[in-house]
Amino acid sequence: MGKILENLNVTLAIGVALAIALMAALHVDVLTAPPIFRWLHVFFGITWIGLLYYFNFVQIPTMPSIPAELKPAVSKYIAPNALFYFRWGAAFTVLTGLILAWLNGYVHEALMLREGFRLIGIGMWLALIMAANVWFIIWPNQKRALGLVEADDASKAKSGRTAMLASRTNTLLSIPMLYAMTTFQSLPA
Repeated sequence: MGKILENLNVTLAIGVALAIALMAALHVDVLTAPPIFRWLHVFFGITWIGLLYYFNFVQIPTMPSIPAELKPAVSKYIAPNALFYFRWGAAFTVLTGLILAWLNGYVHEALMLREGFRLIGIGMWLALIMAANVWFIIWPNQKRALGLVEADDASKAKSGRTAMLASRTNTLLSIPMLYAMTTFQSLPA
């Protein structure tokens, strides 16, 4: 079992296979598009928000206490990989969420903040703002701050601060967004 778990791709494939087997064994009707897209939406959302919280609760506060000679391990190896999953987690969370709302017949009503769909609509708009922050503010600035693209030291420092503030904005917005998303599911029909 140890060899299997050493490979992340094999671990993920087995996890997906077990989830599908569980779905098939317990709920034949969940093998339809809405439950599968809900599952994918939650999976990608956990990836995205989990990394957002990792950056804001762990990496950013810890970086000042890391000795200078160890900081390149984070900035050259850990952060670029984490940012890859972070930005694609954001993209796939939004995509699967929009597909799920479309499959359930309320995408237009939610985005227009119509009565009965206002809460989920607010959550969707917050997620769209957060995803735009990821792709159009955080990622371009992080590329400069981490030295993935050419930038002078002043530009790197300014970009790092801009990315951090956008990430903190997403942390702030994630709290009401998560409330809107989770509470909508428990409202009476």
